[in-house]
Amino acid sequence: MENVFDAKVAQNYIDRINTLTPETQPLWGKMTVDQMLAHCNVSYEMVYEPEKHKKPGSIAKFILKTFVKSKVVGEKGYPHNSPTAPQFIIADRKNFEDEKKRLIGFIQKTQQLGESAFDDKESFSFGKLKAKEWSNMFAKHLNHHLAQFGV
Repeated sequence: MENVFDAKVAQNYIDRINTLTPETQPLWGKMTVDQMLAHCNVSYEMVYEPEKHKKPGSIAKFILKTFVKSKVVGEKGYPHNSPTAPQFIIADRKNFEDEKKRLIGFIQKTQQLGESAFDDKESFSFGKLKAKEWSNMFAKHLNHHLAQFGV
């Protein structure tokens, strides 16, 4: 899995995002491109804008840590049409340019803060994660959805 803290890797994601247009169609799934960008922003909002999202309760967090964490932070990519957690569902249309700009900013901020800022950082859903787990989670999610839109 790619290291999102590496400047070249981060720039590659940004370059891929910059090839998207408001008319880009998905190869699978139901989201529009603006919804996909907003959906990808949720992972970063939970780090940088946590007040936007409700934290899971203790029982939900136990279930997430026990049954979901390894699938999200591990090395194996997501299959097409994987189930989406409720807080990641974007039901309405969004402003393409705004969501694109936000996602690029989040990628840049994450890369600039670097691995040390994320090592043992608390996750909303999974407890403390190592920098590698954070990187895997961000990279897998971005790769999955950028591939969904053919970039």
